Amino acid sequence: MATLAESDLKEALASGGARVATDAETLNLYAHDVFSRGADLAAVVSPVDTASLAAAVKAATDRGLVVIPRGGGMSYTGGYTAPKAGAVVFDTASMSRILEINTTDMTVTIEAGCTWASLYEKLRPMGLRTPFWGSLSGIQATVGGGMSQNAIFWGTGRYGTAVQSCIAMEVVLADGTILKTGSSHARPYGPDLTGLFLADTGALGIKATITMRLINEAKCHGYASFTFTKADGFLGALGEIERAGISTECFGFDPRLNAIRMQRDSLASDAKQLVGMMKKQGSVLKALKEGVKVVTAGRSFIDEASFSMHVMAEAGIQQAADADIAVAREIVAHHGGQEVENTIPKIIRANPFGPLNMMVGPDGERWVPIHGLLPHSRAQACYDAIEALFDANAEQMAEMGVHPGTLMAAVGGAGVVIEPCLYWPDERNPLIDATVEAAHLKKLPVYEHNKEIWNFVQEMKSRLVDLFYEHGATHFQIGRTYRYRDSLEPAADALLMEIKAQLDPKGLMNPGSLGL
Repeated sequence: MATLAESDLKEALASGGARVATDAETLNLYAHDVFSRGADLAAVVSPVDTASLAAAVKAATDRGLVVIPRGGGMSYTGGYTAPKAGAVVFDTASMSRILEINTTDMTVTIEAGCTWASLYEKLRPMGLRTPFWGSLSGIQATVGGGMSQNAIFWGTGRYGTAVQSCIAMEVVLADGTILKTGSSHARPYGPDLTGLFLADTGALGIKATITMRLINEAKCHGYASFTFTKADGFLGALGEIERAGISTECFGFDPRLNAIRMQRDSLASDAKQLVGMMKKQGSVLKALKEGVKVVTAGRSFIDEASFSMHVMAEAGIQQAADADIAVAREIVAHHGGQEVENTIPKIIRANPFGPLNMMVGPDGERWVPIHGLLPHSRAQACYDAIEALFDANAEQMAEMGVHPGTLMAAVGGAGVVIEPCLYWPDERNPLIDATVEAAHLKKLPVYEHNKEIWNFVQEMKSRLVDLFYEHGATHFQIGRTYRYRDSLEPAADALLMEIKAQLDPKGLMNPGSLGL
């Protein structure tokens, strides 16, 4: 039974029309991100529009309560986990409308809780999309979350990160003020106020609406996959492909992650996704041909001892897409790579927002990625240092059942993201159980929590964060994990602190995020 204080708080937070939850199960779920749990929450607020979001934020901060924004919940860097008990989490996924599609000005305005998958499916019949059009978790990850975290993947090879497709926003500040940034058609107009709130992991305000650029969806596509025996060949080819501007996505896996993926995926799962791929081939004959290729290739064309690379190109005519892939082939050959069947990029592109079963390992292990964005000139040294760290701890990792694998991807105009992932046997948390498909979870073993292994994983994660810092890496979804403020010059850090103080004088807007 709710106390009088709880009833008063719920009434105040709901006064603008928002839904408010204070039951133990909901509070526990929302206290978790993919990796860890924050402090106990006072309430979870689900606003229905910008006005109700602003009213509820004001009601909370007027009472001295910390407010924390949360989108689809797919973060693993503590960006929305409360540092102290009693915070109010704002579940912006409840604000999911597409407000305007302007085909004359080529812009789209959505509420922050709209998922990337929903936006893509709405625009696709119109032959449109945003330049950056989603993360791999886009079936649940939201546009607002992508703007806060600076998401990558779909379109990243050519168009960069999520924030580079943003024009303007409405942001709710700590006192409930609704701030409109930029203009509805051009960014920037004067100093880039929109950019101030991008990639902030919710430290400066809560995103309410986002306006993004639109482009015509490509009509034609090209695909290629390659393997390399050494990291320097892989990274050299990836860098040259990115600089050539010929791919929309260029990514791959080291031998360890290839082995994990081959263990997780199967020809049966390929066949399940094959339907989506075949539907997008344009003709029955072409669809059948592509289907036969997938089944014939099976899963044996990538040696688990190799690095794998997957390249996707797009254009208005097929000859242009094919020409880009031809250039990629020349680049790869120069760096010692070998071409293999291209079924993996085809299937991924045809099913861009699949179920989020990769949140656990192939045997039900816990999973956490740690990443860094590096210029191509420093990528090899950083990768070598990561490998040296794993080699130095190989015995202890084997004893505890902790195993790594690394993803690498080109980021248009910015270099390469290197993302080592750690897998270990451990108890799942409520967010994982609520996100991964129930049928998939039933197939997996269940582990008990092991504090010794957990502490070791935390230590390895911290050492990877420090390693990236030492190599001058930058990061997406900074949250409470990466050493952002340590990387700032004193004058820049002082300016950031002054901005935070101006926008959030009581320190109630997601304190601790960005290190603020």
